[in-house]
Amino acid sequence: MTPTDLHQDAIVIDGLIIAKWNRELFEDMRRGGLTAANCTVSVWEGFQATVDNIVKSNQLMAECSDLVRPVRTTADITRAKEEGKTGILFGFQNAHAFEDQIGYVEVFKQLGVGIVQLCYNTQNLVGTGCYERDGGLSGFGREIVAEMNRVGIMCDLSHVGSTTSEEVILESRKPVCYSHCLPSGLKEHPRNKSDAELKFIADHGGFVGVTMFTPFLRAGIDATIDDYVEAIEYVMNIVGEDAIGIGTDFTQGHGQDFFEWLTHDKGYARRLTRFGKIINPEGIRTIGEFPNLTEALLRRGMSESQVRKIMGGNWVRVLKDVWGS
Repeated sequence: MTPTDLHQDAIVIDGLIIAKWNRELFEDMRRGGLTAANCTVSVWEGFQATVDNIVKSNQLMAECSDLVRPVRTTADITRAKEEGKTGILFGFQNAHAFEDQIGYVEVFKQLGVGIVQLCYNTQNLVGTGCYERDGGLSGFGREIVAEMNRVGIMCDLSHVGSTTSEEVILESRKPVCYSHCLPSGLKEHPRNKSDAELKFIADHGGFVGVTMFTPFLRAGIDATIDDYVEAIEYVMNIVGEDAIGIGTDFTQGHGQDFFEWLTHDKGYARRLTRFGKIINPEGIRTIGEFPNLTEALLRRGMSESQVRKIMGGNWVRVLKDVWGS
């Protein structure tokens, strides 16, 4: 099977996209052959603002129903593939939208949220992010994790501190993930995960999506798609071929104002980091270039079976474990 044929035949899932929502984005998803994507609808927003984001997203998806469909179950992912559309599942990058109400977890599940990152870089009521002294998972956080387990929302730990992450991994009765991370074994960075952290989540039934965000890649803004594949292979050698997938962290369409909002605590307070120039690896600058990743994985020497798992098969399995369908 040629790389093109394999890409067209495979389930292709991006575990994290935080791009600018518009029809052009959905058209590029189709060009890239994406079967489904976890699309961020909340970062610093509270309950009401997040609901407003979901309303706007639903409206856009309805207007673009020739390109996309909502995803609530893994069966919806299969239907998206059959229909030649991209399935959109809603995700949070911060549990802030739950505010102090455990009942909001189920409300958001009913609105189509399937993955929630527990903290975004700093501390909230649940635990601590990776840019702050880590006090671990709070008592309230344990109740949130239990409720997420009950209703079927996956716990994401990508921007979460190491102590909070370890305690969530041990607390959760269902698989948890780093939806978009890179290994600190290739580049030391607060957002990257150590070999020990990667092994720990995998040993406890968890999952790792590998990002291509160049500030965290070894080659930085000079990175190519082959540097991204190097990171994927590095992680796979630690977690195994059944616990790894893609989570690009595509920010397509956003300008500098968006990155300023992301890199300040609560979107406006103290600066947490500076990304510098934002440019995706050569060969996968846009979502439409996703087929190049299948080709690059094969070129690296990975088998067709491994590529199918990495590109989306593993995501389907772990999401079914968490969602129950």
